[in-house]
Amino acid sequence: MIKYKITLTSEEREELETMIDKGIHPISKIKDALILLNFDEGSNAKKHTNQVVSDVVHTSMKTIDRIKKKFVEEGFDAVMHPDKSKRIYIKKFDGELEAHLVALCCSEVPAGYAKWSLRLLADKMVELQYVDDISHESVRQILKKTNLSLGKA
Repeated sequence: MIKYKITLTSEEREELETMIDKGIHPISKIKDALILLNFDEGSNAKKHTNQVVSDVVHTSMKTIDRIKKKFVEEGFDAVMHPDKSKRIYIKKFDGELEAHLVALCCSEVPAGYAKWSLRLLADKMVELQYVDDISHESVRQILKKTNLSLGKA
């Protein structure tokens, strides 16, 4: 097992202590700060084991190892000021599809049915070749976004 040694500069240590003592910060950042402070091997540091820090911070030992590894490999800013995700979210349903769905909801119900159901709408959208595949949950989310409820009269 690789042991990652964390050595904080005085500025980094001061920033972490300020973050813990003052202001409003997300709990994940505070936990990361506590982990880094407890494993700092600087001049006036106390050495703690992963188990002790895990019990105090209420986090898993795997999280502690992940934070220590990220600090050593990528630096202080990567742990405390991470970049936003670079993942690109592709929008599957555009306004045209939503318009088709709303128009379908407002149209006549097929014979043998009392009202449109989410699954029936999804099947009809595929049948009319508006989309290749769509789930009833996606239909629900689109209708919710457009503030159109199947339950309202």
